[in-house]
Amino acid sequence: MAKTVVVVFSDPKAGGEDALGRLLNALFLTIELKDKQQDVTLIFQGAGSRWPAELTKPEHAAHALYNAVKDTAIACGGCADAFGAESGELAGIKYVRERAIPGTTGVIDLSKYLDDGARLITF
Repeated sequence: MAKTVVVVFSDPKAGGEDALGRLLNALFLTIELKDKQQDVTLIFQGAGSRWPAELTKPEHAAHALYNAVKDTAIACGGCADAFGAESGELAGIKYVRERAIPGTTGVIDLSKYLDDGARLITF
């Protein structure tokens, strides 16, 4: 079975049902694949790198679901820096800076997942 990469671009600061709906659907898919013991990675990219800090709050509607899948999650470090997200340690996940891109502190290399035949699904 191919690896699946679930990428969250939605911005929690956008507010509204759309941003939350995208996040919830990403978490739903991640837990479904994890429960089936499939190879899945959840990535918070772009403005989506702000989500982990929000999801660590016990009062957040997706807190329990996030805790169930955060062992599969990483976030883009350069994106977190650019969008003012809290550090990975505070959010409970690793912030990755594996590819040097001018003007950033380093980003996740999504192309490597494609090179490995992974499916990228974005929310």
